[in-house]
Amino acid sequence: MQQTERTILALGFFDGVHVGHAALLRRAKERAAEQGIGCAVMTFDLHPDVLVRGVPVILINSAVDRALILRRDFGIERIHYFHFTQESAAMDWRAFLDYAVREYGAAGFVVGHDFHFGYRGLGNPDKLRQYCDEHGMSCDVIPAVTALGGIVSSTRIRELLLAGEIEQANTLLGHAQLLSGTVEHGLRNGRAMEFPTLNLRFPKHVLIPRHGVYATRAVLPDGSVQPGVTNVGVRPTFGGSGDVTAETYLLDFSGDLYEREVTVEFLKFLRPEQTFASPDELKAQIRKDAEAARDVAN
Repeated sequence: MQQTERTILALGFFDGVHVGHAALLRRAKERAAEQGIGCAVMTFDLHPDVLVRGVPVILINSAVDRALILRRDFGIERIHYFHFTQESAAMDWRAFLDYAVREYGAAGFVVGHDFHFGYRGLGNPDKLRQYCDEHGMSCDVIPAVTALGGIVSSTRIRELLLAGEIEQANTLLGHAQLLSGTVEHGLRNGRAMEFPTLNLRFPKHVLIPRHGVYATRAVLPDGSVQPGVTNVGVRPTFGGSGDVTAETYLLDFSGDLYEREVTVEFLKFLRPEQTFASPDELKAQIRKDAEAARDVAN
């Protein structure tokens, strides 16, 4: 294998890519710079608990959004997805590391203190250190990171998002919670009320935050950033569709974004979703929400 192909490999699922992950990723980049080689991330296309324990896991972000954050915030372009199947789940922990060395040129590993890998999760940081010592490789194990009175974890962030505590969640994430996707055609209720919205769906198995109205900002295809107000829910004033969407009214934009890729970042929870007696009553509230969202954006 050529020297240019060798990498320091950061291992983990990285759901949310929170401040704990950030410490790990920064160390991986530092170690790569010390050795004059590249830095890469090896993550999983499916959460291991889904296959191993048969437990559905609702994720903070889709795989696409995980990659977006890794590239945008950490400049990591090489992101490898380990295909998790019944066969790969049965892989011995040493075989798992051998695979990482063979396929991705790993010359060293960086992991979190609680990272487990291989069959039944028998691989752990101590065994990783042993493997790296045997093979003359670097090994860094990152201790737990604490913030807001506790250890930062994806589980804790999920709980905050479900409660609508978006500002606390963003503190633990180290960035605004986001949702990206292709803008879809909606029911055009907003356009009829003079508040056209861009509509995004939450991917399957991705966490839907507390239903309600949020101050947001949207990153448009040209890279510009626009303040907005986003309703997460089922549009109860118009009968409710049953399908949860994120409908964002951009405060300072007019144009056609249908079928374009947009990222919406959630900044502050403004109010719960509610049913209004009439469209006019809803319009008046949207104006108030827009003013509140502009204050947050400014």
